[in-house]
Amino acid sequence: MTELETTPSDMVALIARARRQTLGDLLRRSAARYSSKLAIACGEEVRWTYGEFNALCDDLAAGLQTTYGIQKGTRIAVLARNSHWFAALRFAVARAGAVLVPINFMLNHDEVAYILEHSGAEWLCSDDEFAKTADAATQQVGGVRGLIGMPGETSGPVEGWLNLPDLALSGHGVALTDPEITGADVAQIIYTSGTESRPKGALLTHDAVIAEYNTCVIDAEIHVDDTLLHALPLYHCAQLDVFLGPAIYVGATNVITGVPSPDNIIELIQTWGISSFFAPPTVWIAILAHERGNELHLNTLKKGYYGASIMPVEVLKSLLQRLPALKLWNLYGQTEIAPVATILRPHEQLIKAGSAGRPGLNVETRVVNDAGNDVAVGEVGEVVHRSPQLLSGYFNNEDKTAESFIGGWFHSGDLATIDAEGYITIVDRKKDMIKSGGENVASREVEETLYAHPAVEEVAVIGTPDVKWIEAVTAVVVRAPGHDSTTEAELIAFCADRLAGFKVPKRMHFVPQLPKNPSGKVLKRDLRERFS
Repeated sequence: MTELETTPSDMVALIARARRQTLGDLLRRSAARYSSKLAIACGEEVRWTYGEFNALCDDLAAGLQTTYGIQKGTRIAVLARNSHWFAALRFAVARAGAVLVPINFMLNHDEVAYILEHSGAEWLCSDDEFAKTADAATQQVGGVRGLIGMPGETSGPVEGWLNLPDLALSGHGVALTDPEITGADVAQIIYTSGTESRPKGALLTHDAVIAEYNTCVIDAEIHVDDTLLHALPLYHCAQLDVFLGPAIYVGATNVITGVPSPDNIIELIQTWGISSFFAPPTVWIAILAHERGNELHLNTLKKGYYGASIMPVEVLKSLLQRLPALKLWNLYGQTEIAPVATILRPHEQLIKAGSAGRPGLNVETRVVNDAGNDVAVGEVGEVVHRSPQLLSGYFNNEDKTAESFIGGWFHSGDLATIDAEGYITIVDRKKDMIKSGGENVASREVEETLYAHPAVEEVAVIGTPDVKWIEAVTAVVVRAPGHDSTTEAELIAFCADRLAGFKVPKRMHFVPQLPKNPSGKVLKRDLRERFS
């Protein structure tokens, strides 16, 4: 008989409690190490040290428990822009044993209502900007018990609602009830973008999220001395769990803003001496195009990260040339893996330009064919993963869960090639692969070709219905400043010199800007609807 089997049950519980590591525990340990260090800055006035932030999250968690009866497993949704209170809610919810359900603030009230109903959220937190949407959504859903206000970066409390500062005040001095959660308990339900069907709720445990934090700390080199700017939406797991969470884990300083405009980003980088910043390629492109997007104004930046889509090679070269002190990482993944899967490191940016890199610390990745066998070097297949970072399943969707874990690997839906050294290059999403005249055309290959033309500032390539080709390769282009006279014929000829005939765009549309979500990802489904 083992020692564990002879240990009294109450002692087993005490040992388990002493060994526990959840998101709430993680913050407390950082506060113990760096109590007087600046943890959170937001707007003109908010400056919270780690000690203050930790105490506030305790108060807020106790307020949620005593005022609203929040218990282990209670789902609390949030619909708001980035703010200091968003960060506090994130860790207070975890400490109370509840489950966070972040919601994309670009959704309309019907779409918000669907997520509320599907997730079983009992409470919805919102700021003043989205209060009307929140109110309209909750009126459609019987299970939501109430609304909680969240002051924003520049806005005050939501009028007529009980707000998070009130809850924190009510919890001050009140003993927090330990919810007795473990790392195996669900920390959050993150809803996918729903490009194929209704959004799916990915169940992510404390263990999964913290395993991903470890990957980010090691492979993305998130360090205690960093000052990070969080400008992309915290409702998205990229900003929330690749940067804010790992930064709190190691004790770094975090500057939070809900305004991801180039003007504001550049201003905050200068004001705070920001050393670390994440944005998708579209935002980096906008910063480079800005009159202040140069080494003089961005010289404190030492670490730059991109994801959501591959950085066009020509943009990558321009970024490294303009900001020579900047080290870049490409972080590839998806919501279901919490979300980092592979990393392209700074020294690999040019020698493996366009690649998504190799698997991170806690990830095992393959590229397979339809039979589940590894593809040959250069052959296109689907990216699959094994990792402790993975979701536990899709909430209330057993069929999709089973489909995604065929063969004991998580099937990402991304198509890629792999080279002899194990570097993965994403070709397309399965749904974005264009079937033109019976041939497969990867939209990204056509996009990379067009980005090499000086007249192209941004481009998205899609398939549109066509009688002859079934799907016609169609490019939607934003012209660069000073190139308004560049014609469709000129760009098509440019592609024809560099691509096989079946890959050359059959149609081209010029637009002032591409539709994007708040994370900067191009919404190709919107383009298909518009130009089909």
